[in-house]
Amino acid sequence: MTNSYTSLVKQTFHFPQEDFDINDDGYLQFNGLDIKSLIDKYGTPLKLSYLPKIGMQINKAKKMFASAIKKHKYEGSYNYCYCTKSSHFSFIVEEALKYNINLETSYAYDLEIINQLYKRKKISKETFIICNGFKQKNYTTRIARLINTGFNNVIPVLDNKEELERYRRSVKQPFKLGIRVAAEEEPTFPFYTSRLGIRAKDILEFYVDEIEGYEDKFQLKMLHIFLNKGIKDDIYYWSELNKIINLYCQLKKICPELDSINIGGGFPIKHSLGFEYDYQFMINEIVGNIKKACKKAKVPMPHIFTEFGSYTVGESMAHIYSVIGQKVQNDRERWYMIDSSFITTLPDTWGIGEKFLMLPINKWENEYQRVVLGGLTCDSHDYYDSEEHINEVFLPKISNDNNGSDKTNDEPLYVGFFHTGAYQDQISGYGGIKHCLIPSPKHVIVNYDKNGKLTDWLYAKQQSAQSMLKILGYL
Repeated sequence: MTNSYTSLVKQTFHFPQEDFDINDDGYLQFNGLDIKSLIDKYGTPLKLSYLPKIGMQINKAKKMFASAIKKHKYEGSYNYCYCTKSSHFSFIVEEALKYNINLETSYAYDLEIINQLYKRKKISKETFIICNGFKQKNYTTRIARLINTGFNNVIPVLDNKEELERYRRSVKQPFKLGIRVAAEEEPTFPFYTSRLGIRAKDILEFYVDEIEGYEDKFQLKMLHIFLNKGIKDDIYYWSELNKIINLYCQLKKICPELDSINIGGGFPIKHSLGFEYDYQFMINEIVGNIKKACKKAKVPMPHIFTEFGSYTVGESMAHIYSVIGQKVQNDRERWYMIDSSFITTLPDTWGIGEKFLMLPINKWENEYQRVVLGGLTCDSHDYYDSEEHINEVFLPKISNDNNGSDKTNDEPLYVGFFHTGAYQDQISGYGGIKHCLIPSPKHVIVNYDKNGKLTDWLYAKQQSAQSMLKILGYL
């Protein structure tokens, strides 16, 4: 038995997998992409967006919901929404919109994006725009403006009772409403009920007092719930889902206009080669539970909306680094230093302990060893560990000459963090000033052109010193 990195992976996981394989030259491929050729062309550190993955994810979800609807003879429709907060970049949103989806927004400036998408003819006035969040005046004003200019499927989801009054004053034509139901948080949270939404026990009374009888001005069309932990097969998830289903059944009997349930909180994505999740089973159970409750209550089945952010875009991106040095600090800890920072490029690893799928790009036939990955900042928290309470990861061995190169091969070890496409740029801030003035890496986009040829182009250069000095007032 060899102690190569290849043998370690194959003994631990099923490998190769659908999106990861090793080519004939010994380099890792990501969704069939030759990562090494991109490294040779652009260098590291490198952010890589593989846009075809977005459509693959959307089509997969649509197909599974269609299968569940057919299996259960479900009488409502399915509507896929993309959460813009996961990644606001135009190339992401416009790629997703190619697959006939709808959008969910979280803040006032999102609606400026909606206006631009309409000008570019990427959406129509019939596209569903689900407006979530605790809304200030600049948000509700923009919502009203969209509705008043003929966007027929803009649905402001009420986060509190007072919000409705703003639309009464500013919207000049009949419009649709949603209500966000405040979810009970999972037991590990430090508080019991979500700060967002209206308490379930208050919604029936609120409907009777403030919405019923005003059908000529606005109609309650949607109940919305968001579960922070996403769609998972556990008691907490099914309990919270059944609460909103039962509330829908109660409301539907007195509110015939109500016709939709929005299941916020999305599917998990693959953060390990050992990832296992039965998407079709969960979708079958969701559709089946809704149908069962509606049949029992003798009310029509609602249309189902989902808001998938991480699921849509997460698996489309990778961050690629070079190991530029190694340090042995004691008998147990060997550090591999990368040419960037985890704090600035993958803030979820630092802020919430998120684990991404990490694999070497090359040197798979080298022996492996336990290492700790360290970033370039002076912050002691700028490191990556593979599991809670285990501060090391396995990577191929490199030479002991205090740089990332192999003695027999001048090529450094390249390390990839995969499925990093959701929230990382939004949280770290794209461009701008980073911790210790570590620059944002270059960003490369890969997609098919009009002729079906896979092409790549540089979306953004690595951040320059001059751009930072200008922001800081030195230039």
